[in-house]
Amino acid sequence: MLIYDNALWLLLAALLLDALIGDPDWLWRRLPHPVVGIGRIISILDNSLNRPTMTAGQRKAGGLITLLLLVFGGLGLGSALESISGQIPFGDILVVIVTTVFLAQNSLYRHVAAVRDGLEQSGLEGGRKAVAMIVGRDPNQLDEAGVSRAAIESCSENFSDGVVAPVFWCALFGLPGLLAYKAVNTADSMIGHKNETYREFGWASARFDDLINLPASRLSGLFIALSASLAYGSPRKSLTCIIRDAGKHRSPNAGWPEAAMAGALDIALAGPRVYPGQTVDDPYLNEAGRKEATANDIDRAGMVMIGACVIQGLTIGLLAAVAA
Repeated sequence: MLIYDNALWLLLAALLLDALIGDPDWLWRRLPHPVVGIGRIISILDNSLNRPTMTAGQRKAGGLITLLLLVFGGLGLGSALESISGQIPFGDILVVIVTTVFLAQNSLYRHVAAVRDGLEQSGLEGGRKAVAMIVGRDPNQLDEAGVSRAAIESCSENFSDGVVAPVFWCALFGLPGLLAYKAVNTADSMIGHKNETYREFGWASARFDDLINLPASRLSGLFIALSASLAYGSPRKSLTCIIRDAGKHRSPNAGWPEAAMAGALDIALAGPRVYPGQTVDDPYLNEAGRKEATANDIDRAGMVMIGACVIQGLTIGLLAAVAA
């Protein structure tokens, strides 16, 4: 349900603004980013409801309480902002600005392109330094191909949960849907880990994040496949790779955009990976594809992502025109 008759047009404006400007570094050096504020709230709840002295059941209950507070807090704050925007002059501008803050098209492209630039300008060490900013695996264990694949995988997965998912929930429920989604997604990244500290406390947030990312992951795979030609790839091969390999991924969602990108670039993604203190022996997506990825493949993935963003924007514009 849309709060405003022109909500989709405002969302499209936010997508265009984010694509052109992104997150202005000068602003967030002076002010805390809203996601940082969400993270601080999660940390407070973590310290209060996830103490080592608590039983597993108590920590699981605390995690559920945390999830509910984040969801309803996001819905409430989003509703309040939309109410305020409807009562002030040029309130639509407020909606566009707030929406833009929570989109990641521009920043995702820049972070992934930085890995390409690091490899091209400073060699392996430059690539490792740049990729360490966007992935959790141990960069010292990566060669140039590993750095390149890690950047491409991050581009694919984060296109889903950093771009498509926020747009999807904003299109359905306006700012309340957007803010609630970002709160849950931030919680998953902070406490949704299967380790001794968060196995019980983060369970509810991790499972709910899987659920709310399900539709966006499928859409992101489709958008990537439709953009494969920009990397001199085949949309058909990308779609085939999704159907064949998406389910091989340990995540119920990440496999869709990653398999789509693997097929689009005709390279193998995922597979064995080394994280600090842990080695993951996962199957490859598009196993028959080339494993020696390069900085040029990172550039190709960026072009595919740009095309996928354009397709998403056109979809929102079409829906807005139909709804008008």
